[in-house]
Amino acid sequence: MRTLLLGLLLSTAAYSQGTLADYQRAEGVAAKARGLVLNAPGPATWIGDTHHFWYWRTVKGGTEFVLADAATASKKLAFDHERLASAISTASGGKHTALALPFAPPPSGRARSGPRATGLTFVDSERAIEFNMDGFHWRCTLTEYVCTKGAAVPADSSGRNPEPNPEPNEEGVAPEDGILFPQAGSAGLRGRGRPGCAPAKNPQPTVCGSFDGKWEALIQNFNVHVRPANTKDKPAGLSQDGSEGNYYSLRSLAWSPDSTKLVAYRTRPGYDRQVHFIESSPADQLQPKHSTISYRKPGDALDVAQPVLFDVPSRKTIETERTLFPNAYNLTPPVWWKDSRGFTFEYNQRGHQVYRVIEVDAATGKARTLIDEQAKTFFYYNLLGPGMSGGRRYRHDIDDGKQIIWASERDGWGHLYLYDGVTGKVKNQITKGNWLVRNVDYVDDKARQIWFDASGTHADQDPYFTHHYRINFDGTGLTAFTQANGNHVVTFSKDRQYYVDTWSRVDQPPISQLRRASDRGVIMQVENADASALLAAGFRNPEVFVAKGRDGTTDIWGIIVRPTNFDPTKKYPVIEQIYAGPQGSFVPKTFTAVLSTQALAELGFIVVQIDGMGTSNRSKAFHDVAHRNLGDAGFPDRILWHKAVAAKYAYYDITRVGIYGTSAGGQNSMGGMLFHPDFYKVAVTNSGCHDNRMDKIWWNEQWMGWPLGAHYAASSNVDNAHKLQGKVLIIIPEMDSNVDPTSSLQVVNALVKAKKRFDMLFIPGQNHGTPALASQHYLQDYFVHHLLGVEPPDWNRIAPAPETTAAGN
Repeated sequence: MRTLLLGLLLSTAAYSQGTLADYQRAEGVAAKARGLVLNAPGPATWIGDTHHFWYWRTVKGGTEFVLADAATASKKLAFDHERLASAISTASGGKHTALALPFAPPPSGRARSGPRATGLTFVDSERAIEFNMDGFHWRCTLTEYVCTKGAAVPADSSGRNPEPNPEPNEEGVAPEDGILFPQAGSAGLRGRGRPGCAPAKNPQPTVCGSFDGKWEALIQNFNVHVRPANTKDKPAGLSQDGSEGNYYSLRSLAWSPDSTKLVAYRTRPGYDRQVHFIESSPADQLQPKHSTISYRKPGDALDVAQPVLFDVPSRKTIETERTLFPNAYNLTPPVWWKDSRGFTFEYNQRGHQVYRVIEVDAATGKARTLIDEQAKTFFYYNLLGPGMSGGRRYRHDIDDGKQIIWASERDGWGHLYLYDGVTGKVKNQITKGNWLVRNVDYVDDKARQIWFDASGTHADQDPYFTHHYRINFDGTGLTAFTQANGNHVVTFSKDRQYYVDTWSRVDQPPISQLRRASDRGVIMQVENADASALLAAGFRNPEVFVAKGRDGTTDIWGIIVRPTNFDPTKKYPVIEQIYAGPQGSFVPKTFTAVLSTQALAELGFIVVQIDGMGTSNRSKAFHDVAHRNLGDAGFPDRILWHKAVAAKYAYYDITRVGIYGTSAGGQNSMGGMLFHPDFYKVAVTNSGCHDNRMDKIWWNEQWMGWPLGAHYAASSNVDNAHKLQGKVLIIIPEMDSNVDPTSSLQVVNALVKAKKRFDMLFIPGQNHGTPALASQHYLQDYFVHHLLGVEPPDWNRIAPAPETTAAGN
C-alpha cells in the first residue's frame, strides 16, 4: 500500500503545475496580449444617405478612427485625434488621450477607466460628431474642435440611461417571460401595419389617441372609455365587464387606422409567484433586508387574454371567440391592417408546439388562421436575429398583408416561405437546402428581394459560419455576397450599392473589404489585421477540432485552448467550459486576441468548448435533442469529441476531466457529474438552474414543454443528486434574480440527505454569475487542487493582485 501511495504521489508531482508563477502568468496573460494585434477593424457604420462610412481600428498604443469613401475608394483619419482629445478634456474636465477617446472600445482584457461614452455619430456633413458621455449628450465640431455639453440623456422607465447597443445576456435576449406583450419594434415585426395609438408627446401617455386626432381612449375602473381629444369631457364607457380580476389595460389598446374601431385585451391575471430574498449584508444598514420579485415558474397559471372589438360610433362590442387560441402562453399585441379591414395577433400555445398568426375581421369580429405553425417538439419563438442566440420566428407583411414572408423549420431546416395573405396558403418556399437562415437583413417589397444571413451553406467550412445572400421572393436568383472561409458580418450603404464585408475565425484575424453590390467585386481592402506580434510573443491560436457525434455521422465542432508554455511531452488534465442552453450555439467563431479561457489554461490545463446536440443553429433534428431532455446537454457527443481528441493527442488526459459553467452551464456542469460520473471527475457550478421546475417559465417551458411531467424530474440535478461520485464546488449568489438561488440550495439539501461530500460557496449580496468572484481564485484553485493534485497558493498570506478579467467564475 505504501509503495502504491508513493507511486501516485510521484506521478502527481510529475504533472504538477499550478504554482504561484503560473497564477501570475495567468493573471497577466490578457495584459501581455494587449496591443499585439494591429489594424483589427471595428464594425463599419455608414453615414446617413452617403457612400461614406467610419470604423475604428487597433493601432500601437490604442484605437484610432477612420473615415472611408466608397465612391473614391479612399480612406483617411476621421479627425485630428490629438485636438479632439484636448477639446473633450477641456470641456468635460476629464483627461482624455488621442488613442483612448471616451467612445473608443476599451483595450482587450481591461475594463475602461473614466467615463464611458456611447453612440458616436457623424453629423453636419461630417464636420461634427455627437455622442453620449456621463449621462449627457455631447457635440464636438471637427473644424474648430470645440465641444459642448448638451441635455441629459433621457432615462428609460427603469431610471437608467439607455445604451445604444446593449449587450445580450448569456442566454440571449429574454422574450416575454410569460407575459402577454413582447417588446415592440423588434426586427421580426417589420411590415406589420400601424402602431395602435397616434404618436404622443408624453413618453408615458395615459391615453391612446385615435389617428384622426378626434378621440382619446383610456382606462377607468378597469374598463375602456373614450372621450373627444384634448378635452376634459367625461369619458363614455365602451365596456362594463372589466374588474380587478378581469381588466382592460392601456397597453393593449389599438385604434383602427380609420379611427372608427378600437380593439383591447381583457385580461384575467394568472398566478403572481413571488421569489423572496434575504439580503444578509446590505451596504446601507446593519440588519438584513427582505425583498421579493415577480417570477413565474413552469406550470404556473398564466394570464388569459380575450380580444374585444369596439365600434366607436355605434358603441357596439364584439368579443372574438377563443376557439383558435384556447390555451395561450402569450398573445402578441393587436396590429391593424392599414386599410382597417381587420387586425392580426400571434398566438403562442402553451407548450410551444402550436404557433398561429390570427386575423380578426373588423366588421364581424370573426377570427381565422392565416398561418398555422405546428411542431412535434417545439417552435423556437424568439425572433430571428443576428448573433448566436437568434430564434426562428420571422414575419414580414407585403402590400398590407396580401402576402406574408414567414420563417419555418417544417422541412427540417430554418427557411423562409411566401404565404398568400388572403387564402392563408403557402405560395412557395423561398429558401431551401440543408442550411438555415439566421437573420433577415432587408426586404425590398418593390423589387421582391430579400437580403439575409445563412449558415451551413459551405460544405467545406464550419457550419456555424454566417454568410450573406440575396434571393427573390419566388426562390430564384440566390446570390452570395461572401465566400471566404470565415464568419462574416456585412453592412450595406443605405442605397445598397456598396457593402463592407468583415470576416474572421478563431485562428484568423479579421479581414475587412469594401465591395460593390452589383458584381460583389472588391473596391478596397479596408483592413487586414496583423497578429504576428501576438504569435511572436508566444501566444497560439485555439485549435478548431471536429469529431463525429453519437449518431456516427453528424460533425460536432469545438475548440482547444492550450497554455502558452505548452509542452507536448507532458500530460494535461482537461477542463470543459460548458453552456448547453438550447437557445443558441456558444463555441467562439470569431477572432479574439486572447480568449477568456486562456488564463485557466495557463495553470496547466487544456481548456475546451464544444457545441453538442441540443444546441441551436444547426438542423431541427440537431436542436430537437433538447426537447423534454435538458439533462442530455449533448453529453454523448461531448464525450465522444473528447475521446477523439485524446486518440489524436497523447498529452490530452481524459482520466482527469473537469467541467464548469454558469446558469444553464451551472446545471450542465453539475449534470455532467451526476449523469456521466465515469467521465467527469471535478466540477464547479455557478448560479445553476438545477431543476427546470424551479427556474423562470419562458426558458424552461420552451425546451421542457408543458404540462410538467416525469421528464422534468429525469433532468433534475436535485432528484439525481444521489448519483454524485466526484468533486463539486457549488457557488450560489444570494440575490440571484435570474435563477432562483433556492434551486442550488435544494441540490445542497439533496446531497446532504444522500450523505455526499461537496463544497459550497454562498456569496452574500451577489446577483447572477457571482461577479464578486471574478477576481478571486476559487474556480482555478478547485481544479488545481483536484485535477493537478497541487495545493494552490495561500491567498490569505499573499497581497491581492490588481483586478483582471482572467477566466474564472
